[in-house]
Amino acid sequence: MDIQLDRTDLKILDLLQRNAGLSNLELAERVGLTPTPCARRVKRLEAAGIILERVTLLDQSKLGLALTAHIGITMDRHTPERFEAFERAVVDFPEVVACSVVTGQSADYLIKAVVADMVHYEQFLLGKLTRIPGVTGVHSSFELRKVVTHSALPLTGRA
Repeated sequence: MDIQLDRTDLKILDLLQRNAGLSNLELAERVGLTPTPCARRVKRLEAAGIILERVTLLDQSKLGLALTAHIGITMDRHTPERFEAFERAVVDFPEVVACSVVTGQSADYLIKAVVADMVHYEQFLLGKLTRIPGVTGVHSSFELRKVVTHSALPLTGRA
């Protein structure tokens, strides 16, 4: 479903992606609508697939998940079956918070994984990732500290 977004829609999206916990009343007040039309707009944005889901972001370090790894994965063959098997496997790994097929470098996939420490990373790497059929190369880099991290998409200048 392709819908036109006006300034009010974009304001709703901006507010919700920064704080999905806003009540409809709070959201309506911030965008200058009454609650009923605001709720209708949100439902329309959900029905159109623009709002995919609402989540709560957690502080990984306070949960004992101190290590973030960015992992390049190289596959032995570039066949649909090989890629489908890999993707079916990694989607079930709770350590994987993001996985993308990429181009322009030696890796076929880039994975972002979050684990407690290097011991857990080794268990994840040797016990899960390298056991997936077709994985022939793994290149890991580790975050020293986060400089920018947010989930909000840039919506300015769209309407």
